[in-house]
Amino acid sequence: MKRSFYWFVFLVMTVFGGGSISAQDGLLAPPVNLQAADHPWDHGDKVDLTWNLSVDDPALVTSYRIYSSVSPDGPFSFITIISSGDQSFTVEKLERGDNYFFKLVAVGTDGSESLPAVTTEAVVPARQWFDGNRFSLAIIILIFCGSVYYWIRHARMGGELKIRKIAGLEAIEEAVGRATEMGRSCLFIVGIQDMNEIQTIAGITILSKVAKIAAELDAKIEVPTSRSLVMTAAREAVQASYLSMGRPDAYNQDLIYYVTDEQFGFVAHVQGMMVREKPAACFYMGAFFAESLILAETGNSIGAIQVAGTAMPAQLPFFVAACDYTLIGEEFFAASAYLSGEPAQLGSLKGQDVGKIIVGVGIIVGVLMSSVASMIGIDTPFGGWLYDAVNYLKEVILT
Repeated sequence: MKRSFYWFVFLVMTVFGGGSISAQDGLLAPPVNLQAADHPWDHGDKVDLTWNLSVDDPALVTSYRIYSSVSPDGPFSFITIISSGDQSFTVEKLERGDNYFFKLVAVGTDGSESLPAVTTEAVVPARQWFDGNRFSLAIIILIFCGSVYYWIRHARMGGELKIRKIAGLEAIEEAVGRATEMGRSCLFIVGIQDMNEIQTIAGITILSKVAKIAAELDAKIEVPTSRSLVMTAAREAVQASYLSMGRPDAYNQDLIYYVTDEQFGFVAHVQGMMVREKPAACFYMGAFFAESLILAETGNSIGAIQVAGTAMPAQLPFFVAACDYTLIGEEFFAASAYLSGEPAQLGSLKGQDVGKIIVGVGIIVGVLMSSVASMIGIDTPFGGWLYDAVNYLKEVILT
């Protein structure tokens, strides 16, 4: 009777507790020969794992679980689950220069785990000179740089580069000429940011062209600034323009002055000056914020010709509504090439169009592939390939 009871207990434990027994007794064969190596041609955050399958794969093994640790004695942290039949995996997002140990266990159909396969030596992720995943990006950069070089060389050899007309820049001479005829001044605002802002630099470039026209037509140009360094740069640009036009005696540095760094204090001064002196032409070129509408509305109220240019999306509607001409984003940055006509700048501008075409084509292709993958399902082989290609475009090419 007692012997029959023991057999009954053993049978129950085998049926309902088989997972624990198999894990402890090693009934599920573990994977073997686990190897870890630094991933080649990467940023130093990946490790490649390879192993030989369990002899019970695929009959009794449903998956493998991977763990990692910075110490051979643990504790080990869970990383991911790998399907049965797979013999390799790349662990990502590791810390460069740290020691890593890895553990791999087979998981049975009943959820039990085999004995672990553990790496015996530490692997250290190291950064390489070149990231292989970025190879396609390197090709795009070579195409882009090559196109810039080609167009610059083409322009220097006398080739004609077709650049579309920008109405706002074409109107500069008309605006300065009108101010000269009316005997009134021209007002130029180079934004309210310092010289570390690229829009301020673009504004200084346009100021040089306006100053040349003013020197040629003997017009008065006034440049209040909200940064002392911008004042210095504006004085140098205007002085160089007057000198290049052969009229250094007409240059007056007192018309280019510093007001205050305080945003609305600066705007209050400029607004009052506009109402009192009524300039015939107003130019707003640079980075602007809430003061854009105040300046544009004041200039509109005194009947001045107004030309604005900025890359601040939130301020563009105000300039478009209140000014006669507005340079929108890309037009503003292309102004220096457009106004100077220098081969290097024109060639660079033309070469950049190739980069824009590549980005545009990449976006269109990515949208089409993503749509097709959603329609046919990412579980299908072709849909999965499209999904991986879209992720590659987003994370590598367009990032």
